[in-house]
Amino acid sequence: MNVNGNKALNVALIHPDLGIGGAERLIVDTALGLQDKRNEVKIFTSHCDPHHCFEEVKDGTLKYQVFGDQLPTNLKGKFFIVCSNIRQLYLIWKMYRSGQLKHYDVFIVDQLSTCVPLLHTLTDAKILFYCHFPDQLLAKRTSLMKKMYRIPFDLLEQFTVSAADEVVVNSKFTKEMYHQSFNFLSNEPNVIYPCVDINPEISDISKIDNFDKKLYHKLISKDDKFYLSINRYERKKNISLALKGFALSKESTAPNRKLLIVGGYDKRVSENVEYLKELEQEAKDHKMSFKTIKYQDIIDTEDDKKVLAKIIIDADVKVIFLTSISSRLRDYLIQNMELLIYTPENEHFGIVPLEAMRYGKPVLATNTGGPLETVVSYRPNDNEATATGWTKLAVPNIWAKAINEYVEVNDKVDFNTNGRERVRRLFSRNTMSDNFEETIERMIWKKKTTYPWETALNSTYYFGLYLLSAYFFPGQYLPCIFLAVYAAAIKRSYFWMCYYLFMAFLLTS
Repeated sequence: MNVNGNKALNVALIHPDLGIGGAERLIVDTALGLQDKRNEVKIFTSHCDPHHCFEEVKDGTLKYQVFGDQLPTNLKGKFFIVCSNIRQLYLIWKMYRSGQLKHYDVFIVDQLSTCVPLLHTLTDAKILFYCHFPDQLLAKRTSLMKKMYRIPFDLLEQFTVSAADEVVVNSKFTKEMYHQSFNFLSNEPNVIYPCVDINPEISDISKIDNFDKKLYHKLISKDDKFYLSINRYERKKNISLALKGFALSKESTAPNRKLLIVGGYDKRVSENVEYLKELEQEAKDHKMSFKTIKYQDIIDTEDDKKVLAKIIIDADVKVIFLTSISSRLRDYLIQNMELLIYTPENEHFGIVPLEAMRYGKPVLATNTGGPLETVVSYRPNDNEATATGWTKLAVPNIWAKAINEYVEVNDKVDFNTNGRERVRRLFSRNTMSDNFEETIERMIWKKKTTYPWETALNSTYYFGLYLLSAYFFPGQYLPCIFLAVYAAAIKRSYFWMCYYLFMAFLLTS
């Protein structure tokens, strides 16, 4: 059954960059969910690399179209927001010129809201804006000049968001930030949580690529148990908390125990390079032997077998740093870890804890942001039947105690069942699709809102057409007749049709 109960809807999703990330996964899952309900769905984006996107995009399961990839994303490392706005407006312009704007009943826009008023003005479709996090809170304001530079964009964000028929957010935490940031908006956005696949492929070692299989056996021996941290190598992800917490726990001195730190890494990004070196130094400071393996460097070599042969991980190695591994190896590590150590503070939502819980693995996260809504923190003799991990203050010795507690209660708490059930109930694609359906159905039946700014723009436009006709064809009534037909037949503006007919009547009197 589709969203309005009787006929399929044409739904367009507008997203800036259709790569691989949490926001992109949400868009793909939204499109798949609506498509499964027999709606016609297409994604419009400013960039999509067929070699760096999700399988559903790559294999043609989802339709997509790119407009504006030739436009710059920045100007000499600056003006990212300006370029993003230009790219999105160009995308809408190309959709308009190609006649595709009129084809859709619903537009779902996320991340960047600049195009929302334009869609509202140019189409009769309803517009849903999905707010991952207010853009103004993501911008760095390190100087007075940057603060001044951001003011018009902050105001623009509030104005453009206000033109959406419905606004939804990805967590209650984001909802709080939404209200704090958008002081001029009085609407109450609903929460639609992102989802994960609740029936993931459970792999044994034989099902992963031969290269990844050999690498895994290099990393983990038969008797090893390991803890896992997954984040980009960025300081704001606070990966050092995982290092310090593990170092202070009893597990750091137990035999056959390791901490694997896996993260997105680009050697062209100075912060990635610098932060990895800082983390290596921290491991040294805590007297933990470590090994760093740069995955991309291995697979880029002509003879990876020789490179793999040179990788030797001694039994006393306690910390392994891995950079930008394959998604299949990543999933296999999650399936076989002991505990996910998820370190970011005030994360907008955080998809990795759900990826762990769907495999029945417990999560240790900070008691801030999205994890407070996804992870049920263990309380002794209270919630053994529902606990899926721990949410703790981001203090190393507190995290060390949580790791120790995991070892003590792992046999007493069924994290496997608890995690899988929580994900199935709250964070499945079906649940997310149902929430989108309810929101779209509510939105579809709303009367289209005409905003004061829209009335002013329309009045300026139509009156401007009359002035132009009067200037080029003074005293003639036929141009007014043509304008009346245009207003009625093309624009369906019967007020201005009457206005033009009245002016034509006056000219014939």
